[in-house]
Amino acid sequence: MKQMLFAIASLVVLVSAVHPLRGSAQPSVDEIVRKTNHAAYYLGADGRARVKMTITDKQGRSRIRELTIMRLDTGTSDGPQKFYVYFHAPADVAKMVFLVHKKVDADDDRWLYLPSLDLVKRIAAADKRTSFVGSDFVYEDVSGRALTEDTHRLVKTTKSYFVLEHVPVKPDAVRFSRYTMYVHRQTYLPTKVEYYDKQGVLYRVMTVEAVETLQGKPTVTRARMEDKASGSITRVEYSGVRYDLGLPDRIFTERYLRRAPVKYMQ
Repeated sequence: MKQMLFAIASLVVLVSAVHPLRGSAQPSVDEIVRKTNHAAYYLGADGRARVKMTITDKQGRSRIRELTIMRLDTGTSDGPQKFYVYFHAPADVAKMVFLVHKKVDADDDRWLYLPSLDLVKRIAAADKRTSFVGSDFVYEDVSGRALTEDTHRLVKTTKSYFVLEHVPVKPDAVRFSRYTMYVHRQTYLPTKVEYYDKQGVLYRVMTVEAVETLQGKPTVTRARMEDKASGSITRVEYSGVRYDLGLPDRIFTERYLRRAPVKYMQ
């Protein structure tokens, strides 16, 4: 879940090569953005992770959700993808499924299966920035934004980070006016993302808290999303992360919303 949920990142929910920049020329803004997107969402041809999501409000009350996220790349490098998110617990969301068909140059297709109603609901493009199952992540965080949805600018380069500023091409379609991303120079993983509202006030912050090298790939294993206005914080912990499992395309279809592909989630 790159970098899913990854992310639900993020939910994330599943997240280029790791090479120090030893004296080499600084990459262009476009190259940094491309490599960052790859590191966050395209590690391996597919991936799977078990996720524990803890949502804590400003009074310190917590709710826990447990889910499995699976990802499949279906096109060329950094192209279309499919995401399958299955909820295990608690009881009120158990067996719920979120399915995404991510596109590069068009709106993603998103479905939500509600087992209590035996209902499959299409999530409209206009709803992709609403709360993801009551957390501080939004639906869009799971699969990420298309690179063409924002303009990108390198604000500064420090010893450890590239600092990027992203401004939406269609500002009326989103709540934020811009967001700042801190990208680790060796792994190209985004380690912190700050979202600013229309008045320029910081209102949402994603912070990576732990990264591990799994199957040779730098992988986010713990992150948090904080809503500055409400005081709510959602923490995600990834375990059992695996890449290149050979997941079949057929399980990322509406047919498997009601019938979970248990074999591939273990």
